[in-house]
Amino acid sequence: MIISNEDVKELITEIPEGHKHIRTTIVLKDGMKMTFQEATIANLVRSYIGVKTHPVNVRTVMRCRMVKDKKEDYAEWQLIEE
Repeated sequence: MIISNEDVKELITEIPEGHKHIRTTIVLKDGMKMTFQEATIANLVRSYIGVKTHPVNVRTVMRCRMVKDKKEDYAEWQLIEE
């Protein structure tokens, strides 16, 4: 699936009531909604910037892994760059 700007009806970024972290929801014109947790968007941005600004790298791959020694308030499952 490739999503272009013309496919998006709205993009909502907020901290929902009772939560500490940002959620981002993309609402497509066909009614489909995708909500991303803050960590997922942060990884997407980090990956994007890494490719966009690096003079040689044209690709980043991140894989989901369980992290046992995680920081407080961090998810047990993390996207780790390979």
